[in-house]
Amino acid sequence: MITCNIRILMAKHKIDDIQELINRSGLSRNAINRLYKGTNAEIEATSLKTLITLCKVFNCKLSDLLEYTPDSPEE
Repeated sequence: MITCNIRILMAKHKIDDIQELINRSGLSRNAINRLYKGTNAEIEATSLKTLITLCKVFNCKLSDLLEYTPDSPEE
């Protein structure tokens, strides 16, 4: 499972809404919404370029933006 911490990073950087993040990053609303509201599949489909752009905006590492937790093995 992949967890996106975009909401946490937005709060830390005092970015109040998605429109402000769009203005700062130059990314499309759809690209940001995939991470903000997205399902695991949508997050996985996000381009590396989009993720790097967000890391630059937040001045963070990729591991700060996304967290991967392996699925528990089925017994």
